[in-house]
Amino acid sequence: MKVVEKADATATLAQYTADIESGPIIVTSHGRPIAALVPIENADLETVSLGTNRSFLELIERSRARVKAEGGISAEEMRRRFEDSESSEQPAS
Repeated sequence: MKVVEKADATATLAQYTADIESGPIIVTSHGRPIAALVPIENADLETVSLGTNRSFLELIERSRARVKAEGGISAEEMRRRFEDSESSEQPAS
């Protein structure tokens, strides 16, 4: 891991990203971490975008808390409901 003070960060972004192969680069302001450059492996742009989206992460946490408090439904029940809804939407022959 490399730590760079923002005021001393004079290299180009391309140069810093070349260095992340040896570990993350943490950018600090007055010694306090404010940003990090880390390698991304096995993830697409959508995954990275959602994984850093505060609103999305809050939605996931609310959903998990609700399931924990109220319970959820099994995968089998979800399939049954889905199949029931599909069959009710099909036009009569």
